[in-house]
Order: sequence, then C-alpha cells, then structure tokens
Amino acid sequence: MPPAACRGNPSRHASASASTIVADTAIGYHLLKIDGYSNTKGTPTGSFLNSSQFTVGGHRWRIKYYPNGQSADSADYISLFLFLDEKATKDVKVQVKFQFQISFTGKIKKPPSLASKKVRTYGGLGSWSWGRRKFIKREDFEKSNDLRDDSFTIRCDIAVIRDIRIEKTTETAAATFVTVPPSDLNQQLGDLLETEKGADVMSEVGGQTFAAHRCVLAARSPVFSAELYGLMKESDTTGVVRIEDMEAQVFKLLLRFMYIDSLPEMEEEEGVMFMFQHLLVAADRYNLQRLKLICEDRLCNYICVSTLLNIMELADQHHCDGLKKACFNFFGSPANLSAVVAGDGFGHPSRSCLSVMKELVLRCWCLH
Repeated sequence: MPPAACRGNPSRHASASASTIVADTAIGYHLLKIDGYSNTKGTPTGSFLNSSQFTVGGHRWRIKYYPNGQSADSADYISLFLFLDEKATKDVKVQVKFQFQISFTGKIKKPPSLASKKVRTYGGLGSWSWGRRKFIKREDFEKSNDLRDDSFTIRCDIAVIRDIRIEKTTETAAATFVTVPPSDLNQQLGDLLETEKGADVMSEVGGQTFAAHRCVLAARSPVFSAELYGLMKESDTTGVVRIEDMEAQVFKLLLRFMYIDSLPEMEEEEGVMFMFQHLLVAADRYNLQRLKLICEDRLCNYICVSTLLNIMELADQHHCDGLKKACFNFFGSPANLSAVVAGDGFGHPSRSCLSVMKELVLRCWCLH
C-alpha cells in the first residue's frame, strides 16, 4: 500500500462556521438553620425573621422566614420567601428560579432540578420578594421527622439566569465514525455477583450463605486476601468462610460494595442510621477505607442530642477523624451541650466515651 494511502482522509474534515446561543445560569444555595423553633412561634402573622445576606449570581439575597404565615389566610402555615436585597439599585432586573426545602440537617442526596421551575423576575417594575405563602402546614411539620431537637434547616436552591447572548465561532467539524460507550464494568461485576457464575468461595454470616469470587474479595480487601490466601486462612474443609459478629444484611451490603464500589439508595427511616453504624464497623474490620468514609459522611447527618454519645464513641473506637470532628462541632454549641448533659445517656458514659469527652474539654480549654 502506498504511504499516501495511510494518511488522514481529507473528506473527514471541512471548514465550518458555527454560532452558539448562551443562556447560562449561576447556581448556588443557602442554608438557614432555625435553632429553637418553638421560640420563633411567638412571631406574629405577617412578621418575618431574616437570614443573613448571601450572594448568588453576583446579586445579594436573603430568606424571609414567617413562622406563622405571611398573611391571615396562611396563618396556620410556615411561609418562606426569597428576597432580592438590592432595592437601592433601581435598574436591577434579575430572572431567577428557586426552590425551598426543609430537613433536619439541610443536606440532601441530590440537588433539586430547577429546569422546570417557574422563572421569577426580580426588580425593575416587578416584585423584590417571591415565595410560598403556604409552604408547609405547621401542624404537619411539627409531627414530621424534619423537626428534631427543636431545630431544622431551610435550604434554598437558586439559579440566576444571566443575559442571553450569541457567540460566533469558526471551527473544524470532524465526522465521528466510532462512538465509545461509558464503562459498564461495575454493572458486569454486579451481574457476576448476582448470578454466582464462577463463584469459588462461600461465606456463612448470621445463618445465611453468600457465594463470591475469592480473587475479587482478595483484590478489594487486604484482610480477605490474608484470610483466603495467606497464613490467616479461615476456611474449613468445605471451603466455607464463617464470619462471626456480623449481621447477614450488613455483609450483603459489604459484599455488593466490593463488587460495584457503591451502595444502593436507602430510604431515610429509623433503622438506616444503625445500618450505617454496623457497616462502618464492617468496613473498618476489612480495611475498606472508601466505604468507611462513606459511612462516616452519612452518619454526620444523624448527629443530634439523642445520638451524639453513641456516634462519638463509635468514631473514637474506629478512628473516624471526620466523624469525631462533626461530633465536636455539634457539642461545641452551648445549647447542644446543655441538652446533651441534661439527657439520659450522659449519666453513665462508657470508658471510651469518657476519653473522647476529655479530649473535647481539652480542645475547648485551648480555644479559650
């Protein structure tokens, strides 16, 4: 074949003009924590409490919180409004999409989609404040899980729509003959676990057995590697590895994570916190550092007066520095400290918990 035949095909490239309509947005959010909700209920209907000023998209904003509604017809509701705090500038005109959410921590699994939300125009001849007069009925809110220890957090997600502009570009358009799909390795490994094809090791946990592939377990966990291939091998003559002091459901999640490197979505219910506690212990036991950090991060969302001592003790026992810092941060609030001391669990702390509390006292002493 002549050398020229190996060169790039000129027909694949052509000079082309192009233009782009740019309608980008600046996205951000603000968290407003209401600490002492019951004390705000004395605010009269039509009166509001302001958040601090914050900036999104180059503009200054505040959240208006009406504990007893913005007007007479919403007196049984909590009202929330987003206020453009720039009235001194008459020429201001801003198009915005926004959404309010309430939770006990302010953290959400996934940011809300603002694509379909209604566009509100602030400033100019329009309003400087938009919101929800009947965001949530106060009676329903007080029975929900979002109000904990007399506190909750308001999250306001904002998308500021910037001026639409047209950009002209000249570029070389290249024909695409090959499309490379995204990796589906995690799905294939997950299917391998589900079908048990080629499985060569059985684990017995809590009366249940789980089939797996020893090469996968050994590659993911140095502890499994030692148990399955090294001097610490713990399988009997039938090839079954017996795992003590672990629930079957916890091991099932651990095993799934070792194959696909992620956890399934779990509903926020009462048992989820305890599941993450047990899973953190298992991750530490088998030296799965990423899973351990995931559990730490999730448990930070469950720190409150009733759970603080247990979570703090867990963090100390398993060397979870981030989770311990989150506990110290919660404990550092005078209101939270008083509530914890007054609680039932403070009277008989364990020896491990006492050591953590001693560390906390030393930190506070150094700060002052």
